Amino acid sequence: MKLLRFGPKGQEKPGILDDSGQIRDLSGVVADIDGKVLSDLSAIRAAKIDSLPVVGKDVRIAEPVARVGKFICIGLNYSDHAKESGMPEPAEPIIFMKATSAIIGPNDDVYLPPTAKKGDWEVELGIVIGKEARYVAKEKALEHVAGACVVNDLSEREYQLERLGTWDKGKGCDTFGPFGPYLVTLDEVGDLNSLGLWLDLNGKRMQTGSTASLIFDVPTIVSYVSQFMSLQPGDVISTGTPPGVGLGMKPPVFLKEGDVMELGIDKLGSQKQKVYRTKI
Repeated sequence: MKLLRFGPKGQEKPGILDDSGQIRDLSGVVADIDGKVLSDLSAIRAAKIDSLPVVGKDVRIAEPVARVGKFICIGLNYSDHAKESGMPEPAEPIIFMKATSAIIGPNDDVYLPPTAKKGDWEVELGIVIGKEARYVAKEKALEHVAGACVVNDLSEREYQLERLGTWDKGKGCDTFGPFGPYLVTLDEVGDLNSLGLWLDLNGKRMQTGSTASLIFDVPTIVSYVSQFMSLQPGDVISTGTPPGVGLGMKPPVFLKEGDVMELGIDKLGSQKQKVYRTKI
């Protein structure tokens, strides 16, 4: 299933993509796509999708999960990205948090902070928790995953790497967490270790990669993170980015007002964001 949410900000409704690519309104089946619904998808699975109302094609697509509790990210999870960042390949997963206030829809505008100098892009495979995970074994980790999605883990590199403290301050800026367009259930995704990723900036291919190159795969990540914090239905984990970020260019290339990012992952859909600078 490809689950999604649609409508103006603050008025989003739950939806599902049917076999012909049309959005169907799930409002008569579930109240929203959130942790409670993701923990039990039986009502959606039992619904007669072809009988549900069709939604117009010009509707805004929102983030596919409402009321995300935690937005967890894994750093330097592709060896080539670690190299281009000038950092050693990690011996165990690097965990940092992205503020949930950063979350926006997949095609919403991105706003750089007023003092930002080094805004950057990162296409990533996101996974969404569907069942509480606490001290989970790697072999059972996927039983706790509801589905997968596309994430753009936007960063402000000066805030992240040159200011005191953790990476979080360069990761959680408003609008720095586009995800979607869909949450695709694992039965439809198939092998999480064979998905192609890509990102274009102003029509030029910047990132090309495959989840086959992940240092730590999804089961390892879910198991590992669950040793340090419980994972709740609706939590999002972004699993790292392949090489090709602006920081790694020679010379570095950073986002500016007017830039357009397009990105996607096999079977999970694509995103498009225009960049603006916040005025104060």
